[in-house]
Amino acid sequence: MDAEHHITDTGHEEEGLVTLKGMYKEYFLDYASYVILERAVPDIDDGLKPVQRRILHAMKEMDDGRYHKVANIIGQTMQYHPHGDAAIGDALVNMGQKDLLIDCQGNWGDVRTGDSAAAPRYIEARLTKFALEVLFNPQTTEWQLTYDGRKKEPVTLPVKFPLVLSQGVEGIAVGLSTKILPHNFIELIKASVKILEGKKVTVYPDFETGGMIDVAEYNDGHRGGRVKIRAKIQQAEKNILNIVELPFGVTTNTLIDSILKANDKGQIKIKKVNDNTARDVEIQLELMPGVSPDLTIDALYAFTDCEVSYSPNACVIVDNKPMFLSVPEILRISTAQTKELLRRELEIKKAELEEKWHQSSLEKIFIENRIYRDIEECESFEEVVKAIDLGLKKYVATPSDPLKPGDGRLLLMRDIAEDDIIRLTEIKIKRISKYNKFRADEMMAQILADLEQVKFDLEHLTEYAIAYFERLLEKYGKGRERKTIISSFDTIEIKEVVANNAKLYVERKEGFIGMGMKKDEFVCDCSDIADIIAFTRDGKFKVVKIADKVFVGKDVIHTAVWLKSDDRTTYNMIYLDGKTGKSFAKRFSVTAITRDKEYDLTQGSKGSKVLYFTTNANGESEIVNVQLSQGCTAKKKVFDFDFADLAIKGRSSQGNVVTKYPVRKITQLSVGKSSLGAMQIYMDEVSGKLNQDERGKYLGAFDTGSKLLTIYKDGSYEVNELDLNKKFDVNNIVEIGNYTDETIINAVYHEGEKGWTMVKRFRIETSTMDQRFIFLPEVGGTKLYFASMSKNPVIKYHFNVGKTKESKELVLTEFIEVKGWKAMGNKLIDAKLTKVELIQADETSLEVDTEAEAPAEDIIDTSSVPKKELKLPSETKDPGKKQDSDPKENKDSGKSGLKPGDTIEFDF
Repeated sequence: MDAEHHITDTGHEEEGLVTLKGMYKEYFLDYASYVILERAVPDIDDGLKPVQRRILHAMKEMDDGRYHKVANIIGQTMQYHPHGDAAIGDALVNMGQKDLLIDCQGNWGDVRTGDSAAAPRYIEARLTKFALEVLFNPQTTEWQLTYDGRKKEPVTLPVKFPLVLSQGVEGIAVGLSTKILPHNFIELIKASVKILEGKKVTVYPDFETGGMIDVAEYNDGHRGGRVKIRAKIQQAEKNILNIVELPFGVTTNTLIDSILKANDKGQIKIKKVNDNTARDVEIQLELMPGVSPDLTIDALYAFTDCEVSYSPNACVIVDNKPMFLSVPEILRISTAQTKELLRRELEIKKAELEEKWHQSSLEKIFIENRIYRDIEECESFEEVVKAIDLGLKKYVATPSDPLKPGDGRLLLMRDIAEDDIIRLTEIKIKRISKYNKFRADEMMAQILADLEQVKFDLEHLTEYAIAYFERLLEKYGKGRERKTIISSFDTIEIKEVVANNAKLYVERKEGFIGMGMKKDEFVCDCSDIADIIAFTRDGKFKVVKIADKVFVGKDVIHTAVWLKSDDRTTYNMIYLDGKTGKSFAKRFSVTAITRDKEYDLTQGSKGSKVLYFTTNANGESEIVNVQLSQGCTAKKKVFDFDFADLAIKGRSSQGNVVTKYPVRKITQLSVGKSSLGAMQIYMDEVSGKLNQDERGKYLGAFDTGSKLLTIYKDGSYEVNELDLNKKFDVNNIVEIGNYTDETIINAVYHEGEKGWTMVKRFRIETSTMDQRFIFLPEVGGTKLYFASMSKNPVIKYHFNVGKTKESKELVLTEFIEVKGWKAMGNKLIDAKLTKVELIQADETSLEVDTEAEAPAEDIIDTSSVPKKELKLPSETKDPGKKQDSDPKENKDSGKSGLKPGDTIEFDF
């Protein structure tokens, strides 16, 4: 290498050359800056990436009101964009599919199915009216030369709308990325108005594909935030689920692939998948026989793309630098930018009106006062200009030649320039001869009125900006209502919703459990990710992750699936202490463990063993019969022992002494009530799911054997065992609560055949569980107004007599006795009711809010219900969360009702 090309050890440049170290430092920085500023990240001023801005500018240059071939638009854009046609075409299709700025014609693909657009030569596009109104104004646009210097392009477009938040954007640059989720058009405009009014705003994402979104962790779009988005799933039949709306970014093809993959893994049990998507999305899932639809819905959210999460990362270019902002900050900047652009447009309009008035005034004076005659004797153009100038000064005043007292001249807004006089010399004789003084005065008056309005708008710029946004909303807001429902998602425990895709087997003597031991004893169905608990005869237990074959200890006495969240399953045990020979009884639960660690339930003495062991899903106590050895010295060799006398303690507790004598046999006599007390059950009023987390409406205290009664709007009722996995359609429920044999249903309804309003009270006489029974007459027009399980309800009912509105109070227990469930009841009035209010209920009734100001169509006509009984699938029991019970509540917890003030209102 020649000396002049030598690279110094210090890495500095020598003789104008750039060292390798310098190249890495400078070139990489240049490349990173270029990608960030010119390709991946949108500018805060217009919310567009450079390729999007150039496409829109090219379309505006081509705009003639007609559609243009996309191939032609791509070619025009390449004059401004120094990259390939494929990148331009993809960006154009992406903008077109968002249905805001580009009016598309032809096959532009489908974001729901993932279908791509047709070739550019087959599809056409033009700018929408919204884009033409909001995006462009050459007078307020800053221009720059294109990459080759041949043309000019906008630095940014003068966008008067929060475009980046409306369309959303995603881009990956060097060292950073941006992801801004799309927001609702109407909500953004309303939020901009609130900002102009000085109020705080919060906006949440909204997607064209619909679905549901949980924004609890959205964090205003800041880095570190997160949203969860779910598909909308409907239960069409007891074994059919329909996916009718998709999560953002998920197509029908990718969703079906994820469902099939989860099904292959055994995480869900689907018999058949049909894609019926046409104009609307519909993916139909046919479930395996006996599979719970509710659990399957939770499993779909847990294991498939029916639920996805996004972490927003709002990065935009501000003053040629990337900045991370929140959504409200971007909206405030955009709103301020819109206000400033409106101010500049008004200033330009004001200057134009002033200039127009100035020229009109000069023309009026020039023609009406016949100043053009003064130039007849002039021999040169300079003399003409001078003559006109002298002639005008007789009739006008200017800032440099102001008005004097008594002066009748017209005051102009600026001095007369030579260009003004030259313009007067260019007036044609034909125009002078046809000059209309009245029309000229009228036009100048209109100019002055417009000028005054512009000045007023400038003085009240905030109100003007608010009116601008409201005009946009009125003009373009129709059909852009929110499509994504904002909701709160329950946390889905994967091990609780995963389908049972494996079987648990046990080889008790040798101490093995697993899902591959098909020749051994079958225990239960389980999932391949389940935790298994196993107890052995020597008083030890272990929790292990299921596998084909796992050793847990010899002489297994009990094994089952273990759930960490299960704090109600209680184990009752009597064991022999090997050291003292005494027998101890204990009750305990297992809620926290270290997997694969062995725990000792005895006192650890050699020879200790378990004499009696049961597992109780709801903490039930029991009475056992204990028989001692015949050869022992005990006076009473047979006695009963009640586990209810023992408190439920930790697994390491010693327990209470049962006997110090040898035990021959222990036999269970009876199972008692739960020692944990009744479960306090609530129903989430959004999801319709039962819970013990005090979320939603309180339904009552449920103990072992308690039942749940549901009354529906179609005039049917259903009795179920308590199942915390069951979900209810809250929109179709009138009343729900704890059921006993003494529960009385109080109902007010409209009888469709005679047109009467009837009242009936009855007890449940059917014994079949998990099945709906219609308790209203099955004739057309019959509608349920009111239903309650309150002990002594007092209602206020409203009705119309002609044009007069009337209302009366009624004590239902005094109006009618309890009759059979098929009886019609007693007639209340001959007319329909418009509103029913519960104004008094018994103290022990449950507060179930059934307030609904519903139109008539929301009251389901029972004529549409089949006359046969509606058979619903039974559900699986799931023990709940431990709660302290209240004896006063438990005493009458079988009664249920509405609280005073709750209303059911119908508008006919």
